[in-house]
Amino acid sequence: MTIMHYGPYQTIVEYDDGAGLFHGEVVNLRDVITFQGRSVDELKQALAESVDDYIEFCRARGEEPEEPFSGHLVVRVDPKTHKAAARAAQRAGISLETWVARTLDAATA
Repeated sequence: MTIMHYGPYQTIVEYDDGAGLFHGEVVNLRDVITFQGRSVDELKQALAESVDDYIEFCRARGEEPEEPFSGHLVVRVDPKTHKAAARAAQRAGISLETWVARTLDAATA
């Protein structure tokens, strides 16, 4: 997983080996903005186009584009909870940060 930025928008990018391409999603928005590309340059261009299209779409509808949150959340938990969460993330084959984000997403949907 890699993080990219375009203006104030932060993204998470992953590589799909089977499809041979990168795909990403802007995070910290209720709206969904996705993009994909086969190279880093193509990915950067796709990100810029997707965000610019989103902003243009919102303005055409007379709406303000959603402003992203920073995406940084510091949480203190019991060490046992921390260990259990780290193990759950490991079993899922993802980082603890991704596991926490997905768990929070599921709990707040």
